[in-house]
Amino acid sequence: MPLAAGCWLLTAAGCARIHANNPPEVAPLEVPAPPPRVVDSPDTEAPLPVLLPEEPARHPNAGQRRATPPPKTEPAKSDSTKQDQTATPPTTEPPKPPEEPPRPPSATLQTIPAGDEPELERSIRSQLTRAGTDLNRVDYRALSAEGRTQYDGAKGLMRQAEDALRAKNLVFAKTIADKAAALAAQLAGK
Repeated sequence: MPLAAGCWLLTAAGCARIHANNPPEVAPLEVPAPPPRVVDSPDTEAPLPVLLPEEPARHPNAGQRRATPPPKTEPAKSDSTKQDQTATPPTTEPPKPPEEPPRPPSATLQTIPAGDEPELERSIRSQLTRAGTDLNRVDYRALSAEGRTQYDGAKGLMRQAEDALRAKNLVFAKTIADKAAALAAQLAGK
């Protein structure tokens, strides 16, 4: 029995010490009153339309003139609104700007001196020939998927360079021929 009494005392002593911690009571927050509402009445009159200046014709050589838009008319207003309004002067259209004289067609931008054109064309053709020779040495069936893509890209660049040569766009043809030759040399070296 002394054991049961000891257990009871320990249990009773343990329960006496355990208390729930209640948070201290805090005063509730005071919520401020909402601000007063101010409601503006909408304008009863619609603003008068403003005419925009016309844009001058872009291509005076085309022989087409812009049609002037019909004048805008305002709907009839009731007598009560006419009395409230003060007399407004009639709006006048702004003067049209004078038409510009036709411009001569711009000359082609030439970055290569005229005497160097044949020499540049020969060098482009030699690069294209070299690229074609390099691509002919490559076995297309032995290439990987990436290699085939590069091969097709080099062939496409060669066609673009030849088209640019026919159009006498030598700067573009030179750039494209350089790229085609570089791709073909890389493929031939593999």
